[in-house]
Amino acid sequence: MVNKYKIKIHFAHRTFKWSNEAKGNAAVYCVIVGFANCDTTNKSIFEYEDIKGEAHEIKAKNINPYLVDAKDILITKRTNPLCNIPKMSFGNMPLDGGHLLLSDDEKNEFLIKEPNAEKFILPLISAYEFLNGKKRWCLWLVDAEPNEIKQLPEVLKRADLVKKFRLSSIAPSTQKFATAPTLFRDRNRPETFIVVPRVSSENRPYIPFGFFDNNSIVGDTCMSIPNGNQYHFGVLMSKMHMAWVKYICGRLKSDFRYSKDNVYNNFPWPDNLSEKQVASIETATQKVLAARLQSPNSSLADLYDSLTMPPALVKAHNELDKAVDLAYRPQPFTSEANRMVFLFELYEKYTADLFTKEKPKKHLKVEKQAEVKDAVKN
Repeated sequence: MVNKYKIKIHFAHRTFKWSNEAKGNAAVYCVIVGFANCDTTNKSIFEYEDIKGEAHEIKAKNINPYLVDAKDILITKRTNPLCNIPKMSFGNMPLDGGHLLLSDDEKNEFLIKEPNAEKFILPLISAYEFLNGKKRWCLWLVDAEPNEIKQLPEVLKRADLVKKFRLSSIAPSTQKFATAPTLFRDRNRPETFIVVPRVSSENRPYIPFGFFDNNSIVGDTCMSIPNGNQYHFGVLMSKMHMAWVKYICGRLKSDFRYSKDNVYNNFPWPDNLSEKQVASIETATQKVLAARLQSPNSSLADLYDSLTMPPALVKAHNELDKAVDLAYRPQPFTSEANRMVFLFELYEKYTADLFTKEKPKKHLKVEKQAEVKDAVKN
């Protein structure tokens, strides 16, 4: 509508919770947008500090499709990150009918019958268990030799069930994996990685991320950033990134639904950082991780609940937010909307640079073939 009909937003109510007085009615989350195919100088955004409360009016010069006082920028899917950062990957989908997965109790019962299979059972990092401090396990048989598997009858039973599950599917794409019934559909196992839950409650001030190594397997309810370091973790756990998440990501009901192509790959990271700025973010990140460890019996869901977040963790995150903010600019950000105006401007700058870069000239066929070979190697 913006591109085809040149519509302009005249006023907008950001997200609020609406319900009527009907018996058994379901509350819904709403926005109200008033627009026309003509412009006006009298624009207003109605902001709800409490989505159940009353709005306050903010005058705006322009209201873009994200209901921010900024230029009419549209964020589209991007297959690679906008900035020079590690790529984000999907977690590993088992596609197994549940037969390669184990709860804590199932693992214990399984090992009583099949003690020699212990080395093939690894922690599975799924979003619910990760956030709520629960344990889940998986049979990870990528490195198992056929003769080893044949000596494990309980493993063979599960592999047979996986094969039957895949063959019974109406999807050809599932059926083809029946030829490897001992394995997950995806088999990514980086040395180290940052875990990002794909769905997280909107009631948390930050989406809790975590660090893991190759002793754990990331499941498909999470995303992962292979070889992500403390600097990457710190920026992603900051208010700057959370502002971007709130405005750009999709929603499952009102919960955040994190996206690789929309959110992560389009996020404008700080530019031209000094070693001191990077070190400041890394130090603040270490304090956040240390503050988490002060409450070993609390889950991440407990630690990041807006009502129960420990003061030490709040303080550590405030220090991290300050370090990340200073990496973007010396002036403080006065509001979430203020952060988004800045990020949209930075996004526009980065994407303009992409389009203005000189396109490489065509090379001889032999040179082109060499490029393709190099790309395949990489």
